[in-house]
Amino acid sequence: MSKSSFRRALLGSISLCLLFAPMTRAEPLNDWPHIDSAIKRDAAMEAKIAKIVSQMTLRQKIGQMTQAEIKAVTPEDIRKNYIGSVLNGGGSWPYMMKHAGLNDWVSMSDGFYDAAMTTDMKTKIPLLWGTDAVHGHGNVIGATLFPHNIGLGAAHDPELIGEIGAATAKAVRATGINWVFAPTLAVVEDQRWGRTYEGFSADPLEVKAYGAAYVTGMQGDFSKAGNVVATAKHYIGDGGTHNGKDQGVNMSSEADLMNIHGQGYYGALGAGVQTVMASYSSWTDGATGKDYGKMHGDTYLLTDVLKGKMGFDGFVISDWNAVGQLPGCLNYHCPQAINAGIDMMMVPLEWDKFIDATVADVESGAIPMSRIDDAVTRILRVKMRAKIFGARPSDNAYAGKMSALQARDLARRAVSESLVLLKNDGNALPLKKGAKILVVGKSADNLGNQTGGWTITWQGTDNANSDFPNADSILAGIRAEAGAGNVTYSADGAGVDVGQYDAVIAVIGETPYAETAGDVANLAHTSRYPEDLKVLQAVSGKGRPVITVLESGRTLYANDLINLSDAFVAAFLPGTEGKGVTDVLFGEKDFRGTLSFDWPSSGCPAEAKPQFALGYGLSYAKPGAVGALPVTAPVECK
Repeated sequence: MSKSSFRRALLGSISLCLLFAPMTRAEPLNDWPHIDSAIKRDAAMEAKIAKIVSQMTLRQKIGQMTQAEIKAVTPEDIRKNYIGSVLNGGGSWPYMMKHAGLNDWVSMSDGFYDAAMTTDMKTKIPLLWGTDAVHGHGNVIGATLFPHNIGLGAAHDPELIGEIGAATAKAVRATGINWVFAPTLAVVEDQRWGRTYEGFSADPLEVKAYGAAYVTGMQGDFSKAGNVVATAKHYIGDGGTHNGKDQGVNMSSEADLMNIHGQGYYGALGAGVQTVMASYSSWTDGATGKDYGKMHGDTYLLTDVLKGKMGFDGFVISDWNAVGQLPGCLNYHCPQAINAGIDMMMVPLEWDKFIDATVADVESGAIPMSRIDDAVTRILRVKMRAKIFGARPSDNAYAGKMSALQARDLARRAVSESLVLLKNDGNALPLKKGAKILVVGKSADNLGNQTGGWTITWQGTDNANSDFPNADSILAGIRAEAGAGNVTYSADGAGVDVGQYDAVIAVIGETPYAETAGDVANLAHTSRYPEDLKVLQAVSGKGRPVITVLESGRTLYANDLINLSDAFVAAFLPGTEGKGVTDVLFGEKDFRGTLSFDWPSSGCPAEAKPQFALGYGLSYAKPGAVGALPVTAPVECK
């Protein structure tokens, strides 16, 4: 979507859908706004924090600023080095057991907590454990997984987002963890970016509304047992990098940065989000040409804007070894980043070197003690607000409870609301129960493809259906609706007599990917997945309606596939509840979703008008014919 389209969306001139009210109009900002947080300062708490900080040694303070990966740290390391936080990255589990049970998670969390409570510090400080629960508690076998954010954006339902935030938080608490690295608040400008599916919408104001709702549901004011610390990420402009390159350069003007890419943060900060994660990306002001460099070293945006003008009083966490990308820095040594405003350093594997190097930096004067004291004050403020002092993880009401990992009805509803009907010529949908159905396509019975990246493993790869014990594939949903005896599945459709069936359902799409690995040069789906075109060619034009369900982490150029289909459904990445798809295909529910991103008419998103614009979506109540679409050969994007 072009910058001009973003501005139109910002001003509310694009309606999201006839069924849903457009986002509220907003006057363009001329400066970064001050955000009044739902969580206010408490004078007594501030005095207590100041006293604790005054009693801490330098090494204890640096320890609190350190975040280590669970596979690289032991409880004894926590105790001896005063480490303030741990994380489990994508594809990291207790004792590196992929199928670790709830008791393993809770036991490890208790062990870390107990170690922090036995240091020689005058005041014992518990630690925060952070995890990437970006569409449910994705690293945990058996947890309900919701649609990725791109699908949730198509639902245009902030209340639903709040419920999903709360459900995810309960699942995280069930494992003894108290901090989630979500929500992602990227406003995506180029769908070639491999993290497009982590963005809710191309409409900045929808991202703002969703950011507020998600934080409210997940974190609230920490008055509920299920609340966890939320994270607004990745600050700022990660969705606007040139050509959609991950960790690339955002070349927006400062006005566009604040009016487009800042909106999600205004919503999240207003809801009281307590942590902000800096982006790997860089910023060069498109209006002035000034190069601000990597975000992790940008004092202006991290300190002057976020902490100063916007008034954020929580803490800023770095991303995985991101400081190593700053000139002159190493993964474990970067005084520039701390001086710029990073409060806690995610230094997963070389945390011990970080502590030693940063202590030396303070002693040499490279980092002023005032900056260290400010960082530690912010970290302690968040820990006290989160009520983790005196709260052993296993004592939480949800800890160890399998029921807290499950929210299947909610996820199923989210799937049904997020589907977008792009084409339904000849009323191919809804399907009738009892119809004889041929199901084809590689993704019909593949829960890995259905759930996408950040699922059990980092990239979402190397997973089998057996890794999803509480899930239904779309094929399972079709069998439940039509009757197993009426359904035949053939992955490639080869050699099947289509005439023996009443209808064909093809479930096709992208295979899993996450950051960087998901970047593509062109949005033409067939050029990357020719097998999907082949399977549709095998079943189309045989006198039976073909209903295509596309699973993808972005909107794609797919005119060739749409032309071979009587009905075409964008399912995005629906998660574990495939029956949410079949609820709509068989007419138990109508289509409610509409596009939260333009659907491209070319493999190069900026070179042509959209095939289907943001806000487009058919339904049974509001049908419309599409007909044949022009098909062009893939070209190299400029």
